[in-house]
Amino acid sequence: MFLLLQVLWCSMTGMAVYGMEPDIPVSAVVSGQAQAVSIQAPSAVLMEASTGKLLFEKDADEKRSPASVTKVMTLLLIFDALKAGKIQMTDQVTTSAYAKSMGGSQVFLEEGEVQTVETLIKCIVIASGNDASVAMAEYISGTEEAFVEEMNKRAEGLGMTNTHFSDCCGLTEDPDHLTTARDIALMTRELINCYPEIHNYSTIWMENITHVTKQGTKEFGLANTNKLLKMAADFQVTGLKTGSTSRAKYCLSATAQKDGIRLIAVIMAAPDYKARFSDARNLLSYGYARCRLYEDKEKMPLPEMKVAGGVKENVLLEAEGTFTWLSTEGEDLGKIEKKLELAEQMEAPLARGERAGMIAYYMDGEKLGELPVVTAEAVEKAGYIDQLQKLFGKWAGFRNKAA
Repeated sequence: MFLLLQVLWCSMTGMAVYGMEPDIPVSAVVSGQAQAVSIQAPSAVLMEASTGKLLFEKDADEKRSPASVTKVMTLLLIFDALKAGKIQMTDQVTTSAYAKSMGGSQVFLEEGEVQTVETLIKCIVIASGNDASVAMAEYISGTEEAFVEEMNKRAEGLGMTNTHFSDCCGLTEDPDHLTTARDIALMTRELINCYPEIHNYSTIWMENITHVTKQGTKEFGLANTNKLLKMAADFQVTGLKTGSTSRAKYCLSATAQKDGIRLIAVIMAAPDYKARFSDARNLLSYGYARCRLYEDKEKMPLPEMKVAGGVKENVLLEAEGTFTWLSTEGEDLGKIEKKLELAEQMEAPLARGERAGMIAYYMDGEKLGELPVVTAEAVEKAGYIDQLQKLFGKWAGFRNKAA
C-alpha cells in the first residue's frame, strides 16, 4: 500500500520512486545543434563505438552514483557467461527469497518462481528489474557478493579506473557505489561491440512475461524505461539503459546508429527525467551532424612474400580485418591514400596469422592508422631432404633450359 501511494505521489510531482523509472509523454524535443550542445546534466560523454573516440565530454571523470545504469555491467557478465558456455538462454533460474525482496524497479518475481535466462535478460533490459538482476547474479556466481566481485574485476580490465560497484542493480545506499560518465561509456562500448545481440532486447518497447507461482499463472507487462526509443529523431535509437534514484538523479546510457556509425551518449545526474532524454538526444544529434565513418571495403591486392628456409619459397598474405577511421571535422574522405609496407622476406617456420607488414592510411601526409598484413597460410621449415629436392628441381630446370 505504501509503495502504491509513493508511486501515485511521484506521478503527480514528477519525482522518481527510489530505483523506479518514470514515464514521460512522447513528444517533439529540441533538435541538437552541431555548433553547440546544450546539456543540462553536470556529467556527460559522447563516444563513437567502433573507435572509442570521445566527441564530447563534460566532467567525464566526476564520480557519481549510476543507479540502474549499473546493470550494463550486470548484462555484460551475463553475456560473458553465455559466451563461455557457463549458462544457456534456456536455463531455468529459480528466484530466491533475497532476489524477491529487492525493491525499486522490479518485475515482482516470487520466491521459488522459475524463469529462463532469456526472460530474465528481458526483465533487466526492458523493465530494469532489480529482482531479475539479483536472480541472475546468484545463478551465475552463487551469491550477489561473488558476482559483484566479478563486476569490479571486469571493470578493472576495461580500464574503468574510477568505478566501484557494491551491488548488481544500483539500488544500494552504499556511498562507494560510484562510476563516471567515461567509465559507463567504456562498459557500454564493450557490451554492444562484443554482444550486439543486446539490441534485440534493448529495442523492445513492450512485452509480456508469464508468472507461474503457487498463486497461479498470470501475465505481466514489461514496458521499456528508455523513452528515447519513441522520440522522433533522424537516427535509430538502439538502447540501452536508464537509471534513477534520489541520490543519482537521472542517468542514461543511450546507444544509436546511423549510416554505419554507432554512438554512445552517457548522461549522469540530470535534474529531471525530461532533461535526461533531451540531453541524450541533443548529444546524439550533435554527433551525427559531425561524424562520417571511413571504411575501407576495397581489398588491396597483396603480393606473395618470399620465405627463407621454408618448404615453400613464397607465402600468401592477407589483410587482417577492415580499416575504419572516424571523421569528425568534415575531412574529404576521398583524399585518403593507402600505402603497402612489407618486410623484404620472412623466415620459416611460419604459422598462419604472423605479422608481415601493414597497409598504412594517410591524409595530406598525416598517418591516420594502419591495417595489419599477415600470413594467410603456414609454411614449415625445410629439412635436409626438402633442400635436396629444391636443388634437384632447380638443376633439372636449368638442364631443360640448356637443352
